[in-house]
Amino acid sequence: MGDSSIELANGLARAIARAGLPRPGTPERLTGGATMESWRFSAGGEDFVLRRAPSLEFMKDRPFGHATEAAVIEAARGAGVTAPEVVCVLEEADGIGSGFVMHALPGTPDPRAIQAMEGQDALLAECASQLARIHSLGARDLPADVPVMDYREAIARLRDQFDEAGADRPVIALGLRWLEDNCPDPVEPVLNHGDFRLGNLLAKDGRLTGVLDWELAHLGDWHEDLAFGCMAVWRFARYDRPGLGLGSMEHYLDAYEASGGRQVDRARYRFWTIYRTVWWAIGCLRMASYWRSGEDRMLERTVISRRTSEQEVDLLLLLEQDAPEEERARPIALPELAEETGEASDGEIATAISEWLGTIKDRMEGHDRFQLAVARNALGMIARSQASRIRIDDPALSGALLDGEVDLSSPGLLAELRSAALAKLTADVPKYPALAVARKLWTGAD
Repeated sequence: MGDSSIELANGLARAIARAGLPRPGTPERLTGGATMESWRFSAGGEDFVLRRAPSLEFMKDRPFGHATEAAVIEAARGAGVTAPEVVCVLEEADGIGSGFVMHALPGTPDPRAIQAMEGQDALLAECASQLARIHSLGARDLPADVPVMDYREAIARLRDQFDEAGADRPVIALGLRWLEDNCPDPVEPVLNHGDFRLGNLLAKDGRLTGVLDWELAHLGDWHEDLAFGCMAVWRFARYDRPGLGLGSMEHYLDAYEASGGRQVDRARYRFWTIYRTVWWAIGCLRMASYWRSGEDRMLERTVISRRTSEQEVDLLLLLEQDAPEEERARPIALPELAEETGEASDGEIATAISEWLGTIKDRMEGHDRFQLAVARNALGMIARSQASRIRIDDPALSGALLDGEVDLSSPGLLAELRSAALAKLTADVPKYPALAVARKLWTGAD
């Protein structure tokens, strides 16, 4: 939002004064956060975190505001969930946008640090228990504006968003059509956290210390929450640990049921895994539009938009089991990299800039250091994309898939999608763990 540290501190002072707290110290921007900003500060000898939107415009299409999110958090705390205590909600007169202030909790949200802690099975069981407590809450326990998910309406909304983004990515079109054809009947809705995964969980010394980021809370099917946190993208470096990136799926789901959670149906679990993979693929795709519109010009938006290719590979790995055996066995060809000659190419210039940025990394601190890393990732994407010259946008094929004119039984389609998805992900995010898995499975190459 462009606030100086003084303006932000002044606005915070006005806000926390309503809670009887003295003037805050200088707020420090925390790294990460795909949608909301987080700022840590001290006041009266205690540590707090401000969570706010990057702009007021960013909040206009949200199903509820920060006051409702704060109320959901307090309801969860009442059910025994280890969520942060909300101190106050920002008001317009505070002059620093939309958000709320909460007590800081101990622990780290860093997924890799959490995955390196001892006692992963116990930590996974704690996570399952927390999710069971969240799912013990229903509409009667929450503000009236917490939405109830209509499954088919949600799929239709994803299709509209796909259309707005160009409707030209065949793998996403394939996933949307599958969702329309396999949508389950509704169940009694329970509170879903909506973003229960590594990155939004705090841990210390192998114990869960906090459940954060409740902006996507809604009432719906408990399988959605269970599936979302186990998606390949949220396992980070541990693709081999399908249970939240911490352990086995069986241990996670058994611990959930043993902690009072609802019974788990594996077919519904698969549906919601595919739904949320499509949801995140389109969410990544739309990040570029936020940047283009000017409502949020953070560098991360443009880079996250290129992570769409991660979800396309994940989607194919999920969906291809429905293809005929002869299509799954069909070999694929990968495009060869272009050999550079003559003057420096755009990709080589991007590589040179990235290498130079690496020489000044140690001079950066805090969020600036994080942004520098994002910038280097962006330059790497440019260099690899220029070398591969791969394009996977295909409006005609996407339309045919959405209309059901072609599907995974169509000769050669799966091989075509696999080849393009591998090439695109290799250019965009070559270190994504599922890439090596897919490459081995589809080509036999390490």
